[in-house]
Amino acid sequence: MAPTPVSSLVHSSTLVTAGIYLLINYEILIDLKYKEYILVISRITIFISGVIANFEIDFKKIIALSTLSQLGFIIRIYSLGIVNLTFLHLFIHAFFKSIIFICVGSLIHYIRGIQNFRFYSGIYYLYPIKGLLIIFSLIILCGFPFLVGFYSKDLIVEYYFLNKIRIFRLLNLIIGTIFTVSYSFRLIFILIINSFIINLIYLDEDNIIINYIIL
Repeated sequence: MAPTPVSSLVHSSTLVTAGIYLLINYEILIDLKYKEYILVISRITIFISGVIANFEIDFKKIIALSTLSQLGFIIRIYSLGIVNLTFLHLFIHAFFKSIIFICVGSLIHYIRGIQNFRFYSGIYYLYPIKGLLIIFSLIILCGFPFLVGFYSKDLIVEYYFLNKIRIFRLLNLIIGTIFTVSYSFRLIFILIINSFIINLIYLDEDNIIINYIIL
């Protein structure tokens, strides 16, 4: 994960979401009975990736697992037949996840490739702009009230109630969202709380070129 726009684009909007784009484009060709299988796969994906992300200590792996969890969430929306909402949530995720990728990539670059997220304790105070962008993007993807992620997830919950879909499916969706909130605030906590684990000797100076790339 390099601190470049190309790497950010590939990891958030193109490579990992290509399958979902194809599903959206060829939605009319997919038999309804196969969407039930897609629904089951999305449940398993959300659960496994969410659990692992909450126990992982590798910064890059946590971001990758969070992407996998969100893609499972998007596929779940698709399996309900809400194609427009699927594309909306896909766009929201891609936009803010690309910000996370480029900021995390720059932090890994500054700390000379160390990926153990415990070494990033309190790094927000050294690079406040990047830290703030990561925190803001994570909060949006969690669905914090009155932000764009909140409204997209609210539309999904409304769809569940209006179409009288079984409560078990809604609970499964809520559990997936709880996992998202959990690993997101785990990252936010380690970025903000300065427990003096970070070793300043490893840090490179802030690079003005990377700052312009992020902006």
